[in-house]
Amino acid sequence: MFRKTAAVLAGAAMLAAASPAASADVAPEAASPAYAPYLYNGWGDPPDPVTVMEATGTSTFTLAFVLSNGDCDPQWDGSRPLTGGVDQGTIDAIRGAGGDVVPSFGGWSGNKLEITCTSPEALAGAYQKVIDAYGLSAIDIDIEGDAYEDDAVRQRTVDALKQVKEANPELKVYVTFGTGQDGPDTRMIDAAASSGLTVDAWTIMPFNFGGNGQNMGELTVRATDGLKNAVKNAYGYSDEDAYRHSGISSMNGNTDVGEVVNQGDFQSIVDYANANHLGRLAYWSVNRDRPCAGGGADSCSGIPQQEWEFTGLLAQFQG
Repeated sequence: MFRKTAAVLAGAAMLAAASPAASADVAPEAASPAYAPYLYNGWGDPPDPVTVMEATGTSTFTLAFVLSNGDCDPQWDGSRPLTGGVDQGTIDAIRGAGGDVVPSFGGWSGNKLEITCTSPEALAGAYQKVIDAYGLSAIDIDIEGDAYEDDAVRQRTVDALKQVKEANPELKVYVTFGTGQDGPDTRMIDAAASSGLTVDAWTIMPFNFGGNGQNMGELTVRATDGLKNAVKNAYGYSDEDAYRHSGISSMNGNTDVGEVVNQGDFQSIVDYANANHLGRLAYWSVNRDRPCAGGGADSCSGIPQQEWEFTGLLAQFQG
């Protein structure tokens, strides 16, 4: 699953040779929510997003995480206000440089709005509060742990998103969740399809799933093909349309369980995503897109790399 923990990385990492993907002064591309790596202000020495934009051409970031403050009230990490704080400053900086943001609701830990909001109407209202605060064009629902495993919470989330889509017909909605090596548990997809909810991309997190010592690029392709088949079966799509409603959110470097997603894996993921015109590509996280000498997993990848190299590689995604 998509654990946002600060696991300690073993060993020292050395700076890799410079690569064109992370060269300086690359003009940011037009903002698109389809490619939006995660940026988290909660820990990990958050980088200056404009610096990353200029270095890689990336223009949109998935900002984590909107949570509950204990009631059905959305706040950043459940404790920082929607407006006027550090997160507002990050959004203003990104938009001022020509980019945009996709707030992410949920994640692995913390109080989930999907649980504390006890009706679809209340949950839809919490989502709408964030949409209105920033004039959003896209949101990400990162549903994990108890929020995913509870049948009632999953259905509440589906029903709330259906209301949000009806109220905001131009809004793009992404749903992000865990997976096995052959594809995800299909309960959320099946519930959405049977309820009449269509989302822009069902996005799996193909890591922390027993890939230690294996080729994580190949495992990601295998899991995403399984996702495509699940989406196809649930909605009756063609293969082409099912791929367009599928997405990947990877993790760079060392994962929480000791898998290694290296630059070659990322390149193969981007190539696969482009070849099949996936609906979304992201990864956890820009905070970790730096080399380090035995540092924590929250602020570096733990493998030899150039600063912002993974973000630069994924900026090749064209959808």
